[in-house]
Amino acid sequence: MPTSTSRAVPFLFVVLWSTGFIGARLGLPHIEPLAFLTIRYVLVLALMVVISLVARAPWPATTGAWGHIGVAGLLVHGVYLGGVFIAIGHGLPAGVASLVVGVQPLLTAVGAGWLLGARVSPRQWLGLVLGFVGVTLVVLGKLGSEFSAWALVPAIVALLGITAGTLYQKRYCPAFDWRTGAVAQFLPTALVTGLAAAGLESGRIDWTGELVFALGWLVLVLSVGAVSLLNWLIRHSNAVNVASLFYLVPPCTALLAWLLFGSSFSGVALIGLGLAVWGVYLARQ
Repeated sequence: MPTSTSRAVPFLFVVLWSTGFIGARLGLPHIEPLAFLTIRYVLVLALMVVISLVARAPWPATTGAWGHIGVAGLLVHGVYLGGVFIAIGHGLPAGVASLVVGVQPLLTAVGAGWLLGARVSPRQWLGLVLGFVGVTLVVLGKLGSEFSAWALVPAIVALLGITAGTLYQKRYCPAFDWRTGAVAQFLPTALVTGLAAAGLESGRIDWTGELVFALGWLVLVLSVGAVSLLNWLIRHSNAVNVASLFYLVPPCTALLAWLLFGSSFSGVALIGLGLAVWGVYLARQ
């Protein structure tokens, strides 16, 4: 990939990933969270199987490779997206949900040093801490006025899922074909999420234009486009650099929420967003 294109990949990933919170906000009034995700995963699976067969893409060579890619998928997609969608479905604003999971870079830096032997420089630690402070300011500015503290619980579970999934993939399966790898990731994720939806939800679905649009957007733009870019970034960069990009997701999501839904942020929250952006600048090598 040309240098100019590779430099654009992180920014394109941030923009596409940020729209996932907006897609959840559009679709969830018409369907329960786990059912929404199950349909999304099944559609992605069908699409990626066709793409893989037409392109004759190489499949994972061993049972172990299938297992590692599947575990990474369960964490990155199943736990992470399940937590985010449940949180938003229980009233957590999309912007705040993105801010909670935006703490991921700090947790990833700790895990990268422990599990991957990665060295985190003092400048990176400063950036990660500044980003964490920024996220905290935004969440504290909204807590109590717009949502219950209980709505934060599934978002925190999502945070742990995306952190563990990124580290696991970087250690055990950093390189695989993005097409067949997506099949290996979404197959167990769809199965587990579908079983959870059948056991925990009523199955209510209102097939509206907003729901169809949200599903189409999340399948094509997020699950194919953004996830492929994330896999590319994990393969070509270190875990801390990749994770630091998630500090840019909240400002981008906040801007999109303001444009689409009229959401607002206090002065303290805006300062927090500024600190998050500055933190990414310092954290990325």
